[in-house]
Amino acid sequence: MIHEWSRIPNSDQWSISPTLEGVPRGDGRLNHDLLPGEKGPQDACGVFGVWAPGEEVAKLTYFGLYALQHRGQESAGIAVSNGSQILVFKDMGLVSQVFDETSLGSLQGHIAVGHARYSTTGASVWENAQPTFRATAQGSIALGHNGNLVNTAQLAGLVADLPKQDGRSTRVAATNDTDLITALLAGQVDDDGKPLTVEEAAGKVLPQVRGAFSLVFMDEHTLYAARDPQGIRPLVLGRLERGWVVASESAALDICGASYVREIEPGEFVAIDENGLRTSRFAEAKPKGCVFEYVYLARPDTDIAGRNVYLSRVEMGRKLAKEAPAEADLVIATPESGTPAAIGYAEASGIPFGNGLVKNAYVGRTFIQPSQTIRQLGIRLKLNPLKEVIKGKRLVVVDDSIVRGNTQRALVRMLREAGAAEIHIRISSPPVKWPCFFGIDFATRAELIANGMSVEEIGTSMGADSLAYISIDGMIEATTIAKPNLCRACFDGEYPMELPDPELLGKQLLETELAAGPAGTAAADAIRRP
Repeated sequence: MIHEWSRIPNSDQWSISPTLEGVPRGDGRLNHDLLPGEKGPQDACGVFGVWAPGEEVAKLTYFGLYALQHRGQESAGIAVSNGSQILVFKDMGLVSQVFDETSLGSLQGHIAVGHARYSTTGASVWENAQPTFRATAQGSIALGHNGNLVNTAQLAGLVADLPKQDGRSTRVAATNDTDLITALLAGQVDDDGKPLTVEEAAGKVLPQVRGAFSLVFMDEHTLYAARDPQGIRPLVLGRLERGWVVASESAALDICGASYVREIEPGEFVAIDENGLRTSRFAEAKPKGCVFEYVYLARPDTDIAGRNVYLSRVEMGRKLAKEAPAEADLVIATPESGTPAAIGYAEASGIPFGNGLVKNAYVGRTFIQPSQTIRQLGIRLKLNPLKEVIKGKRLVVVDDSIVRGNTQRALVRMLREAGAAEIHIRISSPPVKWPCFFGIDFATRAELIANGMSVEEIGTSMGADSLAYISIDGMIEATTIAKPNLCRACFDGEYPMELPDPELLGKQLLETELAAGPAGTAAADAIRRP
């Protein structure tokens, strides 16, 4: 691994830019898809922050991110402050690929912020890896963001209008909404033109941000956290013996030995320093937690809003069995995301649960593209049927969601070849018909199979003997969360907030603005101007 140190412009801070030798700076994301090149729903990001004098905060953050790896596999980064300066270390790849003992040993301090990224705004390139970093008039700031904003264009205009301070440039290479938040926090001034502290700036900036955002950020002395008024993405607070932890999921608290305290509330801002923890509210709470966290995104050992994710998924399976029974000999899951619901389906139906598919545990992130011959085998790269278990059996195959349907189509074909007598597909979420603008990157609406076909038509196209989805109400009841407090827009099109014009939404919005060149809008100017 090569470590590239560089001084932050107009600052006495330094950043480290590691480059993995032999590893391309490209996509290479992990996901749960079973077909080579097939894009399913991509996970949101994972954020982690710790304030703990006397602890090895970089290593705590490393292990916290390790527990959050399922939320983003494109890039990873950690920023650490020793009280006088912030160092940032980040690169493309998995947490275990980006960091080693040497890199973690170079990050000495008592505050850390970490991030594991899947891109929902901005391309998957090193410049967009997080935490983002900005010098301020009074120090510097490093920030990690889980979610996706819907007023990116507006924020880019606000960044373009920021006054220059001490000759510092606003030019950056990033093209993501996270860097816009960071720039706004770093560039606020009062009515007399005096620079504000990060904490003061947060009080001005956060009420202007729209969309999903669970933020963990810091300056040289203080750890901060904030969650959008809807609380769309999870964010929890934990206690160490000598400090505090903030993380996307409670499972990340467990791995670093922190005890769960509570969730960061929607619309809440938290600051942690040598004086302890203090909290304030920048917006009224209007809870709309993402129901897809319970279906697919979050780890099963995580609790969200007081409800365990695994128990929710098992209950979805039970309700699915009652809503869509099938005469069958065996219930199997599409590993591993469909397993809890399959267990619930088996319990409620009385049909035995079995392992009909073996998953290769080492498929993960690969840069070796399969040859055409191997690509035609497709799903067998990741799954292989247990023919002795499947042959002659009527199967219920439980999965968590269908996006395009290509994976399920290939799975049905493989199970038929293994001798399955009947195949009944059961899905523990309703049909996905609408795009998400809050941190999940589904296929486009035109690519969503449920958008243009009936359930019966989808089942026929897959070659299944039957297909059924859980109802929206059944899914929601399984979470035990009140329906008005959940965002379910990808299933019913009811978005938790007003959205801007379609041309002002999209993952590549800022890249598009940059491509406009000299005639580009304020968004381009906010990103590139000297």
